[in-house]
Amino acid sequence: MDLTTTVLMVLLFVLGNVTEGEVLHYNFYDKSCPQLENIVRAGLVPLFVTDPTSPAALLRLMFHDCQVQGCDASILVDPIEGNVSSEMASVRNFGIRKRELISIVKSMVEAACPQQVSCADILILAAREAVAMSGGPHIEVPLGRKDSFTAPSYQQADTWIPPATTGVDDMLHIFTSKGMTIQESVALIGAHTLGVTHCASIMNRLYKAEGDKAHQEMEPGYEAFLMLNCPEWSLTSNISFVLNDPTAFIFDNLYYKNAMGGRGVLRIDDEMVSDPRTAQIVKHFASDRDDFFRAFSSAFVKLSTSGSLNQGVIRKRCNVLD
Repeated sequence: MDLTTTVLMVLLFVLGNVTEGEVLHYNFYDKSCPQLENIVRAGLVPLFVTDPTSPAALLRLMFHDCQVQGCDASILVDPIEGNVSSEMASVRNFGIRKRELISIVKSMVEAACPQQVSCADILILAAREAVAMSGGPHIEVPLGRKDSFTAPSYQQADTWIPPATTGVDDMLHIFTSKGMTIQESVALIGAHTLGVTHCASIMNRLYKAEGDKAHQEMEPGYEAFLMLNCPEWSLTSNISFVLNDPTAFIFDNLYYKNAMGGRGVLRIDDEMVSDPRTAQIVKHFASDRDDFFRAFSSAFVKLSTSGSLNQGVIRKRCNVLD
């Protein structure tokens, strides 16, 4: 399948899966804010140079936002003092950071195009740039989302955001329900090529009854390495971490090569190698970076259009419900 056909299929998916009245376009801001993408890119470059962990943080931020009532920038809303039920209070959002970067970029966009561009679109564009600036594909995304005017509860986030213990079955259920193929689902998990995993997320995987399936596929030397960096009964497991792969700041296909060698950090990393539905796809992506990039781009667009709002608002400040 050539690139033109792939792009057309993705576009047809987007147009066929929007909510009633919703209109997302690849040229949505051509008249109202034609310099938008340049502003977002220019705003992020110095932030990424200052902190090379920022791209991974923004990509995860976008994933978590889109999992809860769609890509509506609800995750950017600051909890109201005394409100313990806010979305950010969810245990699933442990480690979420760099939300303030979207507010910084939003202020730059507002200076050029007042009240034209939603925080939801800026978050999608920021995640897109995070991938591209880390060496990954440049992804064309349709725009025109609105921001939510309500904030979901932590219970909703707990329900919809998958935990670190998620396996292949749950992963495929989540992503195929959003219209993704199995290949696209495996590609989206490839986002683990960026960033780190906190020790708290893998303690149960490392320290459990002998013979537990959760780590039977792990290479013994790598398991020992993880245990050394994440010791049992550690008091710092919430702040200590391990790299997802040796090139944690580069968007590449080394994640799949590591997984095939038994060096996957999370349960899903190991299970995809042995599950008959995903094993050959992992093997293919490990040897063909370009195909991984194409499948990831397609999956990114599908996730970014999931549950997008057209009846929401355009917040002037991303962290406050106007």
